[in-house]
Amino acid sequence: MISNGLPPDPTLQLSSLPVIHIAPYLTDNDKHGRLSTSAALHAACREFGFFYLDLTGFATPEETEELARLAREFFALPSEEKNKVHLRLQDNARGYQRLKENVTNGKADNHEGIDFYKPVQNPDKTKPLWGENQWPSVPEFREKYEKWVEKMKELGLVVMEAMAVGLGMTPEEWEELKGNVDDSFWVLRVIGYPPLPNDYDGFSCGAHKDYGCLTFLWADDTKGALQVFLQQPGLIVKRPVSYGGVIDEAVEQGTWINADPIKGCVVCNIGEMWEIWSNGLYKSTLHRVVHRGINYRIPFFFEPNFEAVIKPLDAALRMQAEDADFLHHSEGNIVKPNYEPIRYGEFLKKKVGSNFEIGKGKYD
Repeated sequence: MISNGLPPDPTLQLSSLPVIHIAPYLTDNDKHGRLSTSAALHAACREFGFFYLDLTGFATPEETEELARLAREFFALPSEEKNKVHLRLQDNARGYQRLKENVTNGKADNHEGIDFYKPVQNPDKTKPLWGENQWPSVPEFREKYEKWVEKMKELGLVVMEAMAVGLGMTPEEWEELKGNVDDSFWVLRVIGYPPLPNDYDGFSCGAHKDYGCLTFLWADDTKGALQVFLQQPGLIVKRPVSYGGVIDEAVEQGTWINADPIKGCVVCNIGEMWEIWSNGLYKSTLHRVVHRGINYRIPFFFEPNFEAVIKPLDAALRMQAEDADFLHHSEGNIVKPNYEPIRYGEFLKKKVGSNFEIGKGKYD
């Protein structure tokens, strides 16, 4: 079994995880730089599923430090004050979650958080995901975080375009894909992690893959917290999984390594929707959080539109047809889709619906 007290191999730190500069896509006159950025994104998605995005020229450290200050102020409030915005008062998705209420792989996670989703028309808190966001009473909290949401939505479209180029999509194909993410059903989480007890039978956040599109994670400068699972033949690791409430084990070949914060960057990883779009060319990667100190993290999930139908892209199928590794799936240089189309909103409802049930979890 994976031990939550076992640090990653110090020789396998993520110093080699690519740092990708998004700046060329923030200007109209750097075509060569755009091609380099897109090629780097393509390589990172194929090899790691994780990379750093350098936000120089797009976001400042002062912005993120202010978000962290507001997070600390909220989590320092008395429990009765935080519970005034508890998710049970809305749609069981939008709002505050107490310590150990979030569940991953059937075990309670040792963190507290507050979640916000894209506002919806005609909100109804009796319907899954269709309630209203609950903003804390902390001064400037809503104002500053709503500005961050707008910035991350912009970043999401920029990265999506860069990835489309890296995948070899035509301008017309990119416009079609853009139509599936231009009204993103985004999610913003603000998370506080207390120290993980040495004898705790679980994690700060258990091993999971993100199920959406792109995750942009800002974290304070705590090291050794976010751990990423890299597949390496010959290294066998067992991880807990849940099947119908029964905890079993799955065997993976690889090792856990640290993805420590880099100043001026966010950590970005792809979710399962990109795995479908790329027909498996890109893989969503397992990751977990193990904290021994106090830490704050602000992940933004740039997701498809609620009604978007997600299916393998023609560009990915073309690329696979030219790749010798995929020829055994093809018939006369035509690669068949490995994934059935799904409607994102329905998929999301099923995931979030089990988020707080012991024995289940939204990542299972």
